[in-house]
Amino acid sequence: MKLHYYFARRFLWIFLSLMAMFALFQGLLDLIDEMRRVGPEVGFTSVLRLVGLKLPEGMYQILPLVMILATIALFIGLARTSELVVVRASGRSGLAVLMAPVVVSLLIGVLVVTMMNPIVAATSKRYSEVRETLLNGSRSSLSIGPEGLWLRQGDPRGQSVIHAERASPDATTLYNVSIVSYAPNGGPVARFSAERATLGEGAWTLKTVKSWPLSPGLNSEDGARRHDTFTLPSTLTRDSIRDRFGKTSSIQIWDLPGFIADLEQAGFSARRHVVWFQMELARPLFLIAMVLVGAAFTMRPARLGRTGMAVLSAVLLGFGLYYVRNFAQILGESGQLSPIMAAWIPPVAAVLLALGLILHMEDG
Repeated sequence: MKLHYYFARRFLWIFLSLMAMFALFQGLLDLIDEMRRVGPEVGFTSVLRLVGLKLPEGMYQILPLVMILATIALFIGLARTSELVVVRASGRSGLAVLMAPVVVSLLIGVLVVTMMNPIVAATSKRYSEVRETLLNGSRSSLSIGPEGLWLRQGDPRGQSVIHAERASPDATTLYNVSIVSYAPNGGPVARFSAERATLGEGAWTLKTVKSWPLSPGLNSEDGARRHDTFTLPSTLTRDSIRDRFGKTSSIQIWDLPGFIADLEQAGFSARRHVVWFQMELARPLFLIAMVLVGAAFTMRPARLGRTGMAVLSAVLLGFGLYYVRNFAQILGESGQLSPIMAAWIPPVAAVLLALGLILHMEDG
């Protein structure tokens, strides 16, 4: 038991050290990137705020890489100090040595999904809002429910609230649209009803439109006008809507089942969110697979040499499995695979592959 505790403590310390190093490196890269993208008109304090909000999502994405590097560092260190040789000489198998790192990776995976996932979702969403406010001077929002889709856009000239019964998959084409425009002081000034609205460069193009002025003391119906086409200025872009509508990572895992139900009830496709939900549930198993892959190539005495080739092989195989997982996610989102198969087959296959390599090296 003490031996398992020793391996677990050492593995956890290496993992946390690597996380801190990668966080520092990622933060510096994000700082340079944000300073280049926002320009000199945004203060350094605001840029640091953006970097702090963006950092959790970046670290969340590289967790598998950190996990496999921590495993490689652990077993190379044990091999160089001959601790691994001593443990095996005492009669313990390689699988027994792996028990502590596997349990630690499982606990880390569970904590990451249950605790870090909501933090990443909140900071990712807040990052988009703060960045849009700094660049455009306004903040937009999107909401989806059983009654359809709601969008809010704004700039110094006023705000607009958009409601649509249906939308295209990326929410840039809306159907059965109702728009209410507000003046900067908050009062409504006009209402638009259209069969379709398409987002273009800096404006919504409305088709088959009826507009009503909403000035105080004016009969709105008397002032109503019909238009075949009408252009309404917008600060929204395809990317900003896609980030809110299609960015599944901005929704915390605890809210995903309810969000999926609302999407389906409103008539939208929730396949991307279902796939993401299943992949988040499978994340702890994928982290375990990264530990097993790293161990499969580095659980060997240092005297055998070729350590560099073993490390390179482990990292390349880890990257390969990571991209296979991403490819399976794309297949799941496009409907080529069921969400459960897309999420669970890659980590299960990775675990079985790594276990096969370990058993082959242990027993020949």
